[in-house]
Amino acid sequence: MDLFFNQNILLYLAAYLISGIPFGYLLAKQFAGVDIKEAGSGNIGATNVLRVVKEKDPKLAKKLGAATLFLDAIKGVVVILVAKILGAPEGVLWTLAVLAVLGHCFSAFLFFEGGKGVATGFGVFAIMMPVPALIAIVVWAVAAKGLKISSISSLIALIAFIIASYVMYPEVPVIGSHAPIWIIALIIFYKHIPNIVRLLNKEEAKV
Repeated sequence: MDLFFNQNILLYLAAYLISGIPFGYLLAKQFAGVDIKEAGSGNIGATNVLRVVKEKDPKLAKKLGAATLFLDAIKGVVVILVAKILGAPEGVLWTLAVLAVLGHCFSAFLFFEGGKGVATGFGVFAIMMPVPALIAIVVWAVAAKGLKISSISSLIALIAFIIASYVMYPEVPVIGSHAPIWIIALIIFYKHIPNIVRLLNKEEAKV
């Protein structure tokens, strides 16, 4: 029973479960009466919320899309910040970052389906490595404006983050490994496989 009262175990469970809350699905259902799992790309993220709700109410779509983006980004951040306050070591914080992305992408509340992990991933990256995350966000903004394709812009930004993390931190402080970053990146790339296929077939929709 002591296992369930271990601080790290409780933080791990909280990171996975809180990040699994499907805010995009809940917001679209509540305020637009739309099941985004059955519309558009079927994804629960901000892009699909924006795309699907836009057909009914463009102004509402922007609000719900922005709210989804913020909530998906912040839900991984919250547990990491709490863990920092509690004095959790760096290795635990990185584990929480990975579990946050896993929770969003494979939500226990959606029968282990979920989003693409981009907002949640960059949320935790912003806490763990602020400067590389800022570089990635700038790259994403430029790519998104030029390409107007959410998926490819997100993947380009992710690559930019990985490169920046190696340039600025050849060895990640304390843990000495980029393994958590690669795990998060692989999860995000895996969730984008359908998008990559559509890109190759020139079928990926613009936002």
